[in-house]
Amino acid sequence: MEIQKEKILEVLEGIRHPETKKSIVSMGMVRDIQYREGDLWFGLQFTRPNDSFIQSIKKACFRAINHAFGDQALKEGHIQVQVPDMPSKPEVLPGVKNIVAIASGKGGVGKSTIAVNLAVALAQTGSSVGLIDADVYGPSIPKMFKVEGERPSARTEDGTEWIIPIEKYGVKLLSIGFFVRPEDAVVWRGPMATSALKQLITQGKWGSLDYLLIDLPPGTGDVHLTMVQEVPVTGIVIVSTPQEVALADVVKGIHMFTGEKINVPVLGIIENMSWFTPEELPENKYYIFGKEGCKKLAEKKGIPLLGQIPLIQGIRESGDAGEPVALFPNKPSGEAFHNLAQMVRKAIETRNIEMEPTRKVEITTK
Repeated sequence: MEIQKEKILEVLEGIRHPETKKSIVSMGMVRDIQYREGDLWFGLQFTRPNDSFIQSIKKACFRAINHAFGDQALKEGHIQVQVPDMPSKPEVLPGVKNIVAIASGKGGVGKSTIAVNLAVALAQTGSSVGLIDADVYGPSIPKMFKVEGERPSARTEDGTEWIIPIEKYGVKLLSIGFFVRPEDAVVWRGPMATSALKQLITQGKWGSLDYLLIDLPPGTGDVHLTMVQEVPVTGIVIVSTPQEVALADVVKGIHMFTGEKINVPVLGIIENMSWFTPEELPENKYYIFGKEGCKKLAEKKGIPLLGQIPLIQGIRESGDAGEPVALFPNKPSGEAFHNLAQMVRKAIETRNIEMEPTRKVEITTK
């Protein structure tokens, strides 16, 4: 026997949405009460697809109808939930052609120095370049660009607040170092560090870029996983010194990035501090940390050796002074970084020709 619509609404009037405390009938949630082949059906209209009370309200309706009109008045599955479509997420970094992460297996190998000079050298070729200092525990890029005292401005567009990168030497920059005092220690748990990286990536007003370099913390951890989940990384460049201790950590990094779950291409290895050369004796080479360790590892792994950067006092001094040596291509040390930039560009071009575009990594645990 069919039940009058008014009586059904009268029963459902007593069910309230736990969030608003209002009746689901007065909220207009109950829709399309009808009988199909003798069975009662109706819909519940929710305002958002992720309403956490969908299942509990469905169960409350089912119990109330069957309690009022008998056990078979409403059958399982005869309440149809109607929700709006989830809005599509805006594409992250739509104007960036290539995203390149600069990684190292361990600290102290000069990764940030490489990242800074590579960014400057790429910019001097006429490319548009951005650099994210994602080394949240030891941000050093503001100092190496001589912008320690500066703070990025913010701008709101269409309800979204954007962080405007600072520009120096033709490179757009964002670093967690812009938001903390240089003398303060950054003591963050993993979720805080990854949240900071997400903000720099997704809220930075990067615009159109040929290259966005991301200077990662040493090792492998939460920040690295967050990066590959947030953006489609074109490839990884790994920095190391030639010594055996550093190379052991490089192998771990290669395995992490090229493993089945992440599978991001490694563009190549950069050997830093390959040899010591006194600037007054540019022909002399002293292999303080061992000879050609990265070259041998690169050959073993089938990965390109992108460059060998000597240990020169001027490179360190230029970084401390906030004037990267890549600004001076006529100097031997500056020329080394310009040669490196050309090798990195070629590696990216080769990767883009031979491989499918990178997708964001979806990491699931079983």
